[in-house]
Formats: sequence, C-alpha cells, structure tokens
Amino acid sequence: MGKKQKDIFEVFFRRKPAMILVALNKEMRSKYGSVLAKEVDCTYSHAVKILQEMEKARLVVFEKQGRIKTIKLTDAGQKIAEHIGKIKEIL
Repeated sequence: MGKKQKDIFEVFFRRKPAMILVALNKEMRSKYGSVLAKEVDCTYSHAVKILQEMEKARLVVFEKQGRIKTIKLTDAGQKIAEHIGKIKEIL
C-alpha cells in the first residue's frame, strides 16, 4: 500500500481501530491485547481502550482464561472487519 493509498484510507477510518479489527479477523482466532497492540503498532493501553469501546459496541468479546484475557470478534465484528479489509485492498 503506497503513501497516497494510506492517506486516503485514513480519511475514511481511524487507522488503529480499523487495523485491530482486521488483525483479529486475519487468523480467525482469539488474540491477546498485547499481541494486537504490537501488530497495529500502538501502546497496550491505547489498544485496550479501543477494544473496550469495541466491546461496548458488541464487535468483540473478552474471554477470560485463568488470569489471561483473549479477544475474539463477534459475528458483527467479523463482518465489519471483512468489509474494512476489502475497502483497504481497493484503496
């Protein structure tokens, strides 16, 4: 994706939240917050704040496994992530 393409993508979407959804959809399995933060190049605290907003919007769910929380897309989150991925490819 060239510089101009990235610029236009960011006109339509806030980069970090959009890329978090795409990253979660990429492997179709639950991920840790720290892994997602690294994948989209943001701090862990910023990623968690975004993910909490996504949870309120019912796009992701947190699954607690012992002391560790993983994040998984809901059906609605998966559909949105797929569409964002397609738009990113077009731009």
